[in-house]
Amino acid sequence: MKYMNANEILPVWLVEELQKYMQAGYLYIPAKTEQHKSWGELSGYRKELEVRNEKIISEYKQGVSVEELADFNHLSVYGIRKIIYQK
Repeated sequence: MKYMNANEILPVWLVEELQKYMQAGYLYIPAKTEQHKSWGELSGYRKELEVRNEKIISEYKQGVSVEELADFNHLSVYGIRKIIYQK
């Protein structure tokens, strides 16, 4: 989140109206519901995890042990089991 000076982006009348309610503080302005992105959508990390998890599931079905998958993916055995049994 980037902080911006209200004087630089808002009309004077709006800044003066906001000052009636709050002065010299931070105000969070949420995105509209229809513009909200879920976790990992913007960075693409969610998709990366989906691809990784599908690969783990595929390798498990081909006979790779949970312990080997954990070592290779730098995850715990518990984490691998959660991935395998979630679907």
